[in-house]
Amino acid sequence: MKEQKTFDLTQGNVWKTLLLYTLPLLGSALVQQAYSLADLLIVGNFAADGQTSLTAVGEASTMVNILLAFALGCNGGCSVIVAKYFGARNNLKVRETVNTALISFSVLCVAVMALGFGLAKPSMYVLDVTDPVVMDGSLTYLYIYLGSLPFVFLYNIGCGICSALGDSKTPFLFLVFSSVVNVGLDLLFVWVFHWDVGGAAWATFISQVAATVLTVVVLLKKLKAIKCEERPARFNKSICKDLTVTSIPIILQNSFVSVGNFFVQKRINLISLDAAAGFTTGFKLVQIANVGVGTMTNGLANFCSQNKAAGQIRRIKQGYLAVLAYAMCTSLIFLVLCECFPRALTMVFIENPTEEAVNSSIEFLRVVSAFLPVVCVKIVSDGAVRGCGGNLGFTISTFTDLILRVAFVYILVGAGMGFSGVCWSWAIGWSTSMFIALGFFIGTPCLRKPKTAGQNT
Repeated sequence: MKEQKTFDLTQGNVWKTLLLYTLPLLGSALVQQAYSLADLLIVGNFAADGQTSLTAVGEASTMVNILLAFALGCNGGCSVIVAKYFGARNNLKVRETVNTALISFSVLCVAVMALGFGLAKPSMYVLDVTDPVVMDGSLTYLYIYLGSLPFVFLYNIGCGICSALGDSKTPFLFLVFSSVVNVGLDLLFVWVFHWDVGGAAWATFISQVAATVLTVVVLLKKLKAIKCEERPARFNKSICKDLTVTSIPIILQNSFVSVGNFFVQKRINLISLDAAAGFTTGFKLVQIANVGVGTMTNGLANFCSQNKAAGQIRRIKQGYLAVLAYAMCTSLIFLVLCECFPRALTMVFIENPTEEAVNSSIEFLRVVSAFLPVVCVKIVSDGAVRGCGGNLGFTISTFTDLILRVAFVYILVGAGMGFSGVCWSWAIGWSTSMFIALGFFIGTPCLRKPKTAGQNT
């Protein structure tokens, strides 16, 4: 295997650098979403009872997303700290950050697994899942996913470190390989072996292991290439504190959003299981657009962290505009697809659905996708603020979005709007939090520093 290169984000044309850097990140996000989409698509079309199995995966995904939030927080927190030291040319701290992250996040993974196994079944009762078939399918999916959690954590940490060092291509290529494996195993386990929901979970498990092994091999080669005069410490308490401070807002964002979706799912289940099936499909399609934007924004956070450490403040402002333009293009593409082809997109995932399930998915897609450009501005602004060390602003804008969405789901549905209330709650939360995120970005202290002669253009 060739020696793996790192990529200095403090040099070169900003627009070109970020395009080349964020495109693989966007591709990785879309491919990673293909894992769960393949589950929905194949389970919905090839399981014995497609709509029931689809609902089971959707209910399990509510808890899966909460668990995944911790791994994503480790990814984001680790990448920002590594990028900071890499931008400052401090190889010793880069190595110590990696060592500390692996130890501290391994402990976190064990705790999350224990919590997940303990809360799996009670969570289904809280969600008001009363159908025994849906309950069994959801728990099967959850338990298998929990077994894969160490690989999920390690993969995300590895990807975060690689991205912080400027290499966004290698994890993407490995993820493409594992996604192909995932789809193939999905078809084998669900269509041929008739393992239904369990088959989809095992396909995801095996594919995640494959992606993790390949990523770790590359990461080890990269770390060997980063030379230090001193022997790096295995664990650095100061760095552990930095990792904690940086990771917690990201974990809270993802986990609280997932917890919010948990209660949203609970309210939708009270409308009907058909509405829940439609929501599962519509929400997943909208989520793809935002995950793509969010992953590009993680690249912006690394870019901002490297350039802040190097004193390149003007590049941060240019980078914000560049990623906003690229992310907005992604959002507009999804907006057009969801507005023009909502029925076709829905029918891809469910074989012989009820009319209520189809109509719920269509309504969610049409209402919520219209606000994708709004949430795009919010997500990109959050990323720039986070990369500049503004964790408080990032947390406030995210919690505002979450609280408003959950609150208005209950308010609007309770006021008689039915499933339409679920859709419009997304619009309210996104619109309000966008202005808050923009305000924090404009007020970011490092961006208001006077320009110096040494700053790149």
